[in-house]
Amino acid sequence: MMQDADLTGTTQQKNVVSQAWTRLSQIYQGYLDCWTPHAKGRWVGSAFLLAAFITRVVIQQGWYIVTYALGIYHLNLFIAFLTPKIDPAMDFDGIYSDDDSGPALPTRIGEEFRPFIRRLPEFKFWLSVTRSTLIALICTFFDCFNIPVFWPILVMYFITLLCITMKRQIKHMVKYRYIPFTHSKPRYQNNEAPN
Repeated sequence: MMQDADLTGTTQQKNVVSQAWTRLSQIYQGYLDCWTPHAKGRWVGSAFLLAAFITRVVIQQGWYIVTYALGIYHLNLFIAFLTPKIDPAMDFDGIYSDDDSGPALPTRIGEEFRPFIRRLPEFKFWLSVTRSTLIALICTFFDCFNIPVFWPILVMYFITLLCITMKRQIKHMVKYRYIPFTHSKPRYQNNEAPN
């Protein structure tokens, strides 16, 4: 009899914690939904947060490993932002195997317009950048993350990695003929001669 009461009390406590967690996640998602249409404001806030992090690192002269990890993570996010959701290089269904030039944007009126769909949407890109920068900024308040390192080597390695990665991404964009920054549906002029 006593065990049944303990089990019911434990279940009720788990239920209360679960309900509280669900409510907090709903409030958090509500705030995210309010910020969704304000892209410029979101990015200005993220830039301010990143500037605060860089200022703290420069003034305190430390946390270079945290900065390097943040840079690598942001580079990874940026590459995912530039990459199409359905990568033509991984096309095993033969959609693009008819010609070796890969997919192309429509150039005639009758062709279908296919907008560029990113592997990482802009909002998730912003959210990940903001979260990671905030976590890195919090890490600068703890000395356990301030690992001594010769920072010029990290800078040179990051620049090398950036150049190699962006070169590969640009080659991919040229090979499959896509531009990741389209704003609206293109309009083509009618080249047919009037009678």
